[in-house]
Amino acid sequence: MSQEPADQLLIALAQLNPVVGDVDGNADKVREARALAAGQGADLVVFSELFLSGYPPEDLVLKPAFQAACRAAVEALAAGTADGGPALLVGAPWREGDRLYNAALLLDGGAIAAVRYKVDLPNYGVFDEKRVFASGPLPGPMAFRGVRLGVPVCEDMWSQDVIECLAETGAEILLVPNGSPYRRSVYDERMNIAVARVVESGLPLAYVNQVGGQDELVFDGASFVLNADRSLAVQLPNFQERVRLTRWERWADGWRCEEGARAPLLLDDEADYAACVLGLRDYVEKNRFPCVVLGLSGGIDSALVAAMATDALGPERVHAVMLPYRYTSDESLAAAAGAAQALGIRYDVVPIAAGVEAMEGALAPLFAGRARDVTEENLQSRLRGTLLMSISNKFGAMVLTTGNKSEMSTGYATLYGDMNGGYNPLKDLYKTQVFRLSELRNRWKPAYALGPSGVVIPANIIAKPPTAELRENQRDQDSLPPYDLLDAVLERLVERELPVADIVAEGFDPALVARVERLLNIAEYKRRQAAPGVKVTARNFGRDRRYPITNRFREGA
Repeated sequence: MSQEPADQLLIALAQLNPVVGDVDGNADKVREARALAAGQGADLVVFSELFLSGYPPEDLVLKPAFQAACRAAVEALAAGTADGGPALLVGAPWREGDRLYNAALLLDGGAIAAVRYKVDLPNYGVFDEKRVFASGPLPGPMAFRGVRLGVPVCEDMWSQDVIECLAETGAEILLVPNGSPYRRSVYDERMNIAVARVVESGLPLAYVNQVGGQDELVFDGASFVLNADRSLAVQLPNFQERVRLTRWERWADGWRCEEGARAPLLLDDEADYAACVLGLRDYVEKNRFPCVVLGLSGGIDSALVAAMATDALGPERVHAVMLPYRYTSDESLAAAAGAAQALGIRYDVVPIAAGVEAMEGALAPLFAGRARDVTEENLQSRLRGTLLMSISNKFGAMVLTTGNKSEMSTGYATLYGDMNGGYNPLKDLYKTQVFRLSELRNRWKPAYALGPSGVVIPANIIAKPPTAELRENQRDQDSLPPYDLLDAVLERLVERELPVADIVAEGFDPALVARVERLLNIAEYKRRQAAPGVKVTARNFGRDRRYPITNRFREGA
């Protein structure tokens, strides 16, 4: 194959959705993308970080059999490039001696033409790569058909040292495979870092990111190309798969990508909603659940989850069940039925009075002489959880739980009751955002959503004061501060880790802040047992924030 310097390169960016552990399936996706790119005349197809294993593989990557499967897949893909078609730049775990690396491999001409290892292994927030990978040496460029390609892997782009080394050793184009999960504000952060590296190196940069849900993480794609003058040449959409051909030409001052399609990105609340839908869809699909079931109470949380589930899976795969008791209002019954009808989903009513009374009767001898309290309220929630799990067992549907981040922060949820379920799309959304997203969904939905357009969450649900309806005339604000105040304090405690004194100095009531901090701390044992759910904030309860359950430290006010 000729190694004469190229004057033009056609590079396909493969923004795709791998499945962790499905090495054969991911390799098939590589072949499909290569065939598509070959039809467009591509010279090279670039995939995201650790595409063959799926990202993040966590401790799965330590299994020798899994490492061997990934190596065999790389070798088979390399052999397939002997046909003279496009080369592949693909990520995989790669063992050399007693060290395991996060590798980017160039496959061309029937062989593994070059291998580069990730240098900067992130070990913060949701990342824990130092646990499983060894850090590679500072890399030089890969020689590809007369062009020198710099391949910093994901976090390596955030390092001046790696990009500086590539520039100083002759790299002409930077190709960055990524496994970068979504969170609010991430686009500005990525772009600012990419621009800084382009300015420092004087090199154009193509950023290729994974898309799709993996447990609590959602990868948003949003791949892009920056030219050396910092101009945005190409922008792929977020939350959607794409294989996009980019055209590059060599000029006197270096390589330049021809201006191509620049898709508008979903931002802010729209991006959060899209992330929740995609994360839910992939959790259900990748774990092979046929459908989902949820308790539809007539409240805003369960109505939003029903809308997200319908958008993710289609109405025919969503089953809503109203589980009324004596405290369930006629308004809630009508609201739940209205939401189900608007979404076009199956809706059943299963009264729980007989079951609650039977449970209370069984406990009556033990509880004799004691006043009714939250115990009896929780029996209602726990029976509802048991019934939903029974429906799950009988029909194979996964139970969706519907608690929001405000509730999970303060422990306003019942273990083995409303916390029952396999997945929670609202887990990282505060209550105030639940209201915003509900209003948003009534006027907009993602392009790939499978639910109906228009109003799907009735106005009376949005207007209704939040209540668990576990006793007469109950309101959430009987037990919690108003949600606008609560969420403002929680955002400072959880997302920003501000000291209590600093929050009080902003003008918040000291007693309120102390109370919220106490509730946050004592609810850790509940959060540890909660279902996984989509991450959208800077610090979700799970991979981001790992607090001890047994913990006596309190700041006070």
